[in-house]
Amino acid sequence: MAVFAQSAPCWVDVQLSDLEAGKRFYGGLFGWTFHAGDGMPFADAYSDGALVAALTAKQDGRMPTTWGVYFSTDDIRATVALVRKAGGQVITEPVRAGAAGVLAQAADPGGAVFGLWQAGERAGFEKQNTPGAFCWTEVHTRQPERVDPFYEEALGFRGTDLELPGADGGVEPFRIWSPAGTEPGEDTAVGGRAIITDAFPAMLPSYFLSYFAVADCDRAAETATRLGGRITAPPQDIPYGRTAVLQDDQGAAFAVLQPAELSP
Repeated sequence: MAVFAQSAPCWVDVQLSDLEAGKRFYGGLFGWTFHAGDGMPFADAYSDGALVAALTAKQDGRMPTTWGVYFSTDDIRATVALVRKAGGQVITEPVRAGAAGVLAQAADPGGAVFGLWQAGERAGFEKQNTPGAFCWTEVHTRQPERVDPFYEEALGFRGTDLELPGADGGVEPFRIWSPAGTEPGEDTAVGGRAIITDAFPAMLPSYFLSYFAVADCDRAAETATRLGGRITAPPQDIPYGRTAVLQDDQGAAFAVLQPAELSP
């Protein structure tokens, strides 16, 4: 069983109104195959036989259609206590997911929602950073002055500030996170923080955006639209490869990244 470092992203799932439509979309986009839960409204997703994500049918239509990310913890109750102490909100208290593990949901001071996972029989992803699998996550917020110290205290992250190319040709401040006990920097980063600028509608809430690796970013964007999805940020080159932000055919947002080493 894979072992994840404390606070490393270890799992993603998406809440959907139509589970079967979700299988068709993500199967067509990433080549995923699925195994339905025994009598449960969810389906595990596999890439080349390795577990990479889950699709879950929403139990309440008022729930958002969204991808959620989970961070690994060795002691979920202790982490939940740190979330509260650091100024976050606990949405779902720790609850056991059968023999698989224990999960909780929380929100940072800016309102972005994330999950916590204490492994039982299931550690999380069976592969990542390869085409068809998770490769990155970042929180988008308007309140970095509150959010940055929160993640340092609650999850133990150590930040490194960068400037990345912006869509308007300028630069955008960005912070990458390295787990506690590592040397902060790009080599150890497991996620990051982006800033929601005034260019976006004021009603846009803080959120996590998770990325999946692909072999060809432009082809993935074209395939997503053919399957009924949308391109919300067209393919562009960044220092780490080529990326695009997409929505599936039910409105869940995610991003794809063609890593630099896979670029021609």
